[in-house]
Amino acid sequence: MNTQYLHALPEDWEAVARVFSALGDATRQKILLLFEPGESISLKSLTELLPLSRTAVAHHVTTLVRAGLLQPVRRGREVYYSLDLELAIEALDKVRTYAADLLAATGEQKP
Repeated sequence: MNTQYLHALPEDWEAVARVFSALGDATRQKILLLFEPGESISLKSLTELLPLSRTAVAHHVTTLVRAGLLQPVRRGREVYYSLDLELAIEALDKVRTYAADLLAATGEQKP
């Protein structure tokens, strides 16, 4: 048993935890799936689309921003959000590499 990270994640895994935590909620997944490539969406538009209060939508959007999955840009009085999935790709790659290394160490390497 590897108890090395029992009390704290490695520093380079903190971003992985934020991404997966943010993606663990169906509403936040729906928000991400609303975006077309290159599109920016305002909080107002998201609130009009989702059956949630503005406060609830803002909470979900803030969680996605903190995870690095959405980038905010202020335009006048409104804030628009756009996708930034680089961190998600990095998190998935880190987990894939970890899993592949673990499988290779046990002799169960799969494609």
